[in-house]
Amino acid sequence: MPTDERLAELIAKAAVLHEALPYMRAFAGKTIVIKYGGSAMVEEELKSSFAHDIALLKQIGINIVVVHGGGPQIGKTLARMNIESQFVQGMRVTDAETINVVEMVLVGKVNKEIVSSINRAGGKAVGLSGKDGEMIRAEKMLVEKRGPEVNRPEIIDIGMVGKVTHVETAPLAALEGAGFIPVIAPVGYGVNGETYNINADFVAGAVAGALKADKLVLMTDTSGILDGEKKLISRLTETETHGLIESGVIHGGMLPKVEACFTALRKGVKKSHIIDGRVRHAALLEIFTDEGIGTEIRQG
Repeated sequence: MPTDERLAELIAKAAVLHEALPYMRAFAGKTIVIKYGGSAMVEEELKSSFAHDIALLKQIGINIVVVHGGGPQIGKTLARMNIESQFVQGMRVTDAETINVVEMVLVGKVNKEIVSSINRAGGKAVGLSGKDGEMIRAEKMLVEKRGPEVNRPEIIDIGMVGKVTHVETAPLAALEGAGFIPVIAPVGYGVNGETYNINADFVAGAVAGALKADKLVLMTDTSGILDGEKKLISRLTETETHGLIESGVIHGGMLPKVEACFTALRKGVKKSHIIDGRVRHAALLEIFTDEGIGTEIRQG
């Protein structure tokens, strides 16, 4: 007979399973796209828990697609090669030399490490870049910057940085049908075969929209969207979110994440979530609990 303390622990675990069961039923056979980035990709304990969470989600019948970032890893590699990193409005200036390093790090190193980690956790992951199967077509992204002495924005070419123009879902559907977990590096191709470095949030939003996923989940290093008093906002509509952008409450690094959510919602994704990847099992807590842990943005 377990002690009273141990019995209370077992009952608590049973309660967690009881709360999760309706969500397991609801999402069985559905697709969830998860953007993996930030501290969750760096800290060993978080990396391990993420891999096990992904394997678990697939095991219970949810089709998971992972899109990952890798900015810090790219920055460290460039520094070792004595190549200076430059940013314009938060985006890495990517010349011909830099794009080779970006592709090498994202596709050849980071992607394979994530795949290996998920496979060790019991999943069946396959690594891809957007160039595989011509999956992610892109075109050059130009940045607008308003100068202090002119009345019109300055158009800045930041090199081989792209925006998604098309997602070919056939490779993902084939992997899904065979029981695999696609892990996508955010590198795309242009109409002339050129390689583009693409913001991972934008890729995740485009992939979720193309797949008509049930959810898009963006893992970040913040608790979610905060209001003017720095308190977490649990739920927002798309209209309410636009209002927070116009008022300046949402700004900086949160803007591309919100734009990725908008992309997904406009293409039929029901809900998008911005969650704190620094929390262990963050994805499970968002998907399988009544309260969730981040900010949910829904259509409307």
